Amino acid sequence: MANDLNRVTIIGRMTRDAELRHTPSGVAVASFDIANNKTYTQNGEKKEQVSYISCVAWSKLGELIAEYCKKGAQIAVEGRLQQRRWDDSEGNKKSKIEIVAENIQFLSKPKEAAEQEQHNGIGQDVTGKAPSYEECSEDNPFSDDDIPF
Repeated sequence: MANDLNRVTIIGRMTRDAELRHTPSGVAVASFDIANNKTYTQNGEKKEQVSYISCVAWSKLGELIAEYCKKGAQIAVEGRLQQRRWDDSEGNKKSKIEIVAENIQFLSKPKEAAEQEQHNGIGQDVTGKAPSYEECSEDNPFSDDDIPF
């Protein structure tokens, strides 16, 4: 019998801060949701479709997500899909599909770092225009003849 493939990679923004809990044995588990946007055109009108994806991360990865990924942060999540089934308090059958994160990439800076840079003026375009070629080339020790192509 062949092995099945269960891999997923998604990029999106955190819809809320991750909720960090611990199992009775002390293992950390973080739950969070990601909003993934798709833009398309229909009848000449630009439309947007948003999917909300539930994710869970265990152990150290869960702790890192809870500490550094806050609402609005853009992250890439790689992992596998998992379906959970349970009966609620009224006896109704419930089901949920979520991504079990195995690897993440922070695609936006942590909020505190971004706020600090903004406060210090780093990364801000004060004039609203890009610097000219002359402004960029003043400190550039290379000439066009140095470019190998």
